[in-house]
Amino acid sequence: MTSRYDVVVIGAGHNGLTTAFYLARAGLRTLVLERREIVGGCCVTEEIDHDAAPGCRVSTASYMASMLRPEIIRDLQLDRQGLKMIAAEPTVQAVMPDGVVLPWWSDRERMRQLLMQFAPKDCERFLSLDVHLSELARHLEPLFMQAPPDLRRGGFAGLGELLRFGLKFRRMKGRQIADLIAFATGSLGEFLDRSLESPHLKSLVLSNSLYGKHGGPYDPGTLFGLLFHLLGGGSEAKQGFVGHVMGGMGAITQAMAAACVAKGVEIRTASAVQHVLIRSGRAEGVVLANGSQIDAAIVISNADPKRTFLDLVQANELDDQFRADVRGIKMDGPCGKLNLVLDEEPKLVGGDPDADTLRNAQFTFVPWLEGAQRCYESARQGKVHERLWIDCLVPSLLDPSLVTPGRHVMTCFVQYLPGKPTQGWDAVREPLRRQLLAHLSEYVPAVHRSLVASRLYTPADLESTFGITEGNIFHGDLRPDQLFFMRPLPAYARYATPIRALYLCGAGTHPGGGVTGAPGFNAAHQILSDLSHDRDLRKAMNA
Repeated sequence: MTSRYDVVVIGAGHNGLTTAFYLARAGLRTLVLERREIVGGCCVTEEIDHDAAPGCRVSTASYMASMLRPEIIRDLQLDRQGLKMIAAEPTVQAVMPDGVVLPWWSDRERMRQLLMQFAPKDCERFLSLDVHLSELARHLEPLFMQAPPDLRRGGFAGLGELLRFGLKFRRMKGRQIADLIAFATGSLGEFLDRSLESPHLKSLVLSNSLYGKHGGPYDPGTLFGLLFHLLGGGSEAKQGFVGHVMGGMGAITQAMAAACVAKGVEIRTASAVQHVLIRSGRAEGVVLANGSQIDAAIVISNADPKRTFLDLVQANELDDQFRADVRGIKMDGPCGKLNLVLDEEPKLVGGDPDADTLRNAQFTFVPWLEGAQRCYESARQGKVHERLWIDCLVPSLLDPSLVTPGRHVMTCFVQYLPGKPTQGWDAVREPLRRQLLAHLSEYVPAVHRSLVASRLYTPADLESTFGITEGNIFHGDLRPDQLFFMRPLPAYARYATPIRALYLCGAGTHPGGGVTGAPGFNAAHQILSDLSHDRDLRKAMNA
């Protein structure tokens, strides 16, 4: 069985669907192949345990929409496809090790009133810091939705690339440029120690800065996360937007899939790709696990760089040094997920008794700065720290359609797990689940009293379930040497690969992870640009 398309996209995650939409809109006959039986990749809504709690669904992996690009929401008309998001307020609610519960309100005056009561010495410093960070993040915004400059180009063409890049910063002041460089390389912990006195405020900032990243707060390169989460998102491009998605995160990819189908994209699930078909150094299609072949002029992988180049591309098709460079990409997933079904509402001990449903729907158990550093050091040694960072969401409070009557779902993101425990995950998984449940039960008694079902995803489980190498949710750590024109590798940061007509479009490319759609958007536009300039690439469409 052989069929032919202009484009084949490997993986129906949100970036793969985004890429497919823009290429199909440009008139290319596009096919998306998904290994699992549902679309969405890590952006899905699924039952936690069908046998124990049928009808109770949760966002299995990714769980909040914080940076979904407004351009994509608009172009794919996701609102018309049924997507609805409710802005979180507060954006963060941190539970400190001493039991203090501290919210981060997006309303500056409300935050001022809170700080004047809680940490008056830090009030103006905190608010000024928030303004300064927002200004720096705005200067980064134009870089988010475009391919990085091609540093391999020489002569006037290379000079033009650098000039266009430099113009993006023409409105920045000298101090802001210095600050931006410092934020790209600096330590979050050292920055907070210089800027604030209150350990509670430091942990509040920490709670929204290092999701899914390697490195304790005192490690170099951790400061950039503070800016990353202040980039715009949502339909109104609001800075620092965090949204609860009605129907769970799968509602995003279901809406994207509907937009793709409306443009003529064909989507096949339960269609695992065995390898990319390459002839004379050029991608010409894919071979599926069932042995069938699909021909295409262009192949685009939404898989991570390691899975793409070390699994889907046969070893003899790539240079040994390139493969070694790919193996060197830092992944080693540092996080997991614990999803719960409960028979009662999970109420937070120490929470505001007058809090509304929106506030009660999220809270983060965050360590002190030094505690977070110790968590990461334990993970580096292959150990699970006794007190982990746990970010919790109770989506059923806002969206009863996720559960059956009388029940709630709670999803918990766990930070600073060892990618490969010294004892192995088979030995560590169940003790970790019990440890997390015990920790949660101290502050949310309903977890102990009314647990119906639970499902833990370690980094190894994330890899086996979703196909992300080493369970890294960002397809590669977000660190200075793996960002921008260094992502995934310095010579291949513009979505093309050493294999002609093979492209990447996933989170392993610029600008990185999170449910943004930006890598897919950028990849699609780069491919269309290449088609407009490359006669040989266009010719293959008509072969």
